[in-house]
Amino acid sequence: MSSTTATAPSPTTSPAARLSHLLSDTALIFNRYLRQTVRSRLGLVFGLLMPLLYLFFFGPLLRDLPLGGEGDAWQTLVPGLMIQLGLFSAAFCGFAILIEKQNGIVERMRVTPVSRLALLLGRTLKDVLLLLVQSLVLVLAAVALGLRTPVLGAVVGFLFTGLLTISLASLSYAFAMRVNTPQEFAPVINAVNMPAMLLSGLLLPMSLAPQWLNVVSHFVPFRYLVDAVRAAFVGDYWTGTVGVGALVAVGFAVVSVTVGTRVFTKAGA
Repeated sequence: MSSTTATAPSPTTSPAARLSHLLSDTALIFNRYLRQTVRSRLGLVFGLLMPLLYLFFFGPLLRDLPLGGEGDAWQTLVPGLMIQLGLFSAAFCGFAILIEKQNGIVERMRVTPVSRLALLLGRTLKDVLLLLVQSLVLVLAAVALGLRTPVLGAVVGFLFTGLLTISLASLSYAFAMRVNTPQEFAPVINAVNMPAMLLSGLLLPMSLAPQWLNVVSHFVPFRYLVDAVRAAFVGDYWTGTVGVGALVAVGFAVVSVTVGTRVFTKAGA
């Protein structure tokens, strides 16, 4: 785990002490996995490759296309790519748990007094930091290509990306705790991710889709996040679009972290 040893709080410990214990445990887990991530520089580079390819090769194709709604092609594409980063990268975070289970790391963690919630939060916060750095690089590259957006709009986009990462990483880790091999994990994630990507309007607004497909897309929560970030990128912060997106993002995050924590607790991870 680390050279630092966590100590479990006693049943009579005050709430403030329990919170302090949770925060210190979360920081311990966060630092452990952040160091692992930083050492894997190749993984960091290739994590940015796909959205940057979309940015450089797909963006120019949209420049003169009538997309409808507000904003230009970059203000439509870049918010979708930010959500795509969270959707694909965070959803596959559970692979790390599968590797740890095979190497006996999860089993060794079971005998430590580290908070089960901290085991989830530490991992998830590392994923949030990584995705925010990648999103920042993406936005800066888009600005160089012609994106014009208010700074506050970009900040709102980062917040939505962070919330989405918390949600999907928590669910991904929880699912990975329930399966034993990548052969079980990967097909399910792919089966969920592909229709979610198409129906959320990541690359093109769903207003361009046939009416029946547009209706179906309203049952996909990621659509509301994409619409909210696009609204923020054109400066419409106080519209119902951003408000609904925020409610969906926060609600999804609360449910996902709750599910993830229960799975970690029951699995004794």
